[in-house]
Amino acid sequence: MLNLIQSQKQTLKISPAQIQLLNFLQLNTLELEQHIKNELEDNPILEEGPEDSNEEFDAADEGGLITKAEDRTQDYMDWDEFRDDDTPDYRTRINNFSDDDSEYTPMMAEITTWRDELKEQFHLLALNERQRLLSDFVVDSLTDSGYLNYSAGAIADDVSFTSGMFVEEEEVQEIIQLLRKMDPPGLGARDLQDCLLLQLERLQGPEVAISTKLIKNNFEDFAARNYEKLMKSNNITSDQLKSIVALIGTLNPQPVIGSQTDSLVIKDNIVPDYIITVDGDLIDVELNNRRIPPLKINKSYAKEVGGTRAANTYVNSKLNAANWLIEAIQQRENTMLKSMRTIVKLQEDYFKTGNVRLLKPMVLRDVAERINMDVSTISRVTSGKYAQTPFGVIHLKDLFTEGVLTQSGEEVSNRQIQLVLAELVSKEDKQHPFNDFQLAEMLAERGYPVARRTVAKYREQMDIQAASLRRVL
Repeated sequence: MLNLIQSQKQTLKISPAQIQLLNFLQLNTLELEQHIKNELEDNPILEEGPEDSNEEFDAADEGGLITKAEDRTQDYMDWDEFRDDDTPDYRTRINNFSDDDSEYTPMMAEITTWRDELKEQFHLLALNERQRLLSDFVVDSLTDSGYLNYSAGAIADDVSFTSGMFVEEEEVQEIIQLLRKMDPPGLGARDLQDCLLLQLERLQGPEVAISTKLIKNNFEDFAARNYEKLMKSNNITSDQLKSIVALIGTLNPQPVIGSQTDSLVIKDNIVPDYIITVDGDLIDVELNNRRIPPLKINKSYAKEVGGTRAANTYVNSKLNAANWLIEAIQQRENTMLKSMRTIVKLQEDYFKTGNVRLLKPMVLRDVAERINMDVSTISRVTSGKYAQTPFGVIHLKDLFTEGVLTQSGEEVSNRQIQLVLAELVSKEDKQHPFNDFQLAEMLAERGYPVARRTVAKYREQMDIQAASLRRVL
């Protein structure tokens, strides 16, 4: 027997329209522009342009109304000025192109990849068909940097399995030796040490032999910049070591870096989502809507299409989608403006001067609490968004920083500490660079008590190498 129990509970459900609106907030200007273009192509009810205006006439004297065309003829009363004008009244050219046709399109250059060039070098050699097949397989086995991470035996097994013919390890080894003699130098190297040695084999000079010996026998000490041990073990002076370091510094750690890539990549310029202008004490915030066209409902199409039940259902669905898009764009603009104005108010000193040291500690919750919104909404509004300011284009995520208490009890942004850290590193003696413990002590002397691991974290965020790697002779 079934027992029916009645209970009452409260649940929170997000409708599909709300989820779609949250995803809509996360779009930047370029993504929104593309989304609108797709909607204009898919929805016939939606069209581009301002709202229709019914003003067809201009008011004139008390005698009546004069149209705009008749009013323009009053500007040409002096006919002597235009009697030699041979330009016809009709248009001499058409203007029925869309906005997409006038946009700049980057030229696509036809390029040859370095793998294809390398295969052509092999095909120019006196090789038989079997060796050409092996050479193509070896070239395709190279990494994007030109290294060969597979042994000759592994490549021979792969070729035997894929091509159905038995291949000896010695055959692959011959192709690898040919590869290591081709340009650019360093192709087919097993690791960085092997890559540097291959490049040194093609150089000549008094330091080449010592450099080769140093890389072959003391590579780990050289990578750690243990210069005292290098001079002692190789019986060289400081000046000789400087020449060796300068020579090795000219070598390429990646054989094909900076050469033609496998594909042509076109990077788009950053389009700011906000435009911030400063006029004295007044800071104005506006959205960059120059690329966003105004939208309206095509009422005539909605009235003409209809009659059957299927047609009415189609028109209603497209009409609802068009109305939702227009309202979503308006709601997106209001939310973004409200959030950005709050951010500007919290970081007023920074936007007036552009000085990073004036950035105040700020997290997403600080903005959300002031405009009564959720933290996730503020995250979507600022994620991947940029703002154009009088001192350049900034990423909004860079404005959100953690706070650190100084010895005086004042809370400062960690960006300010990072600037002080970079200043200390730039002024250090490069022969005896500061380690993380010393940097932490120096920051504490300036009133920023931070731990050593915090210094290491800030140093990694600013791409500053460790003390051993910053050392020079």
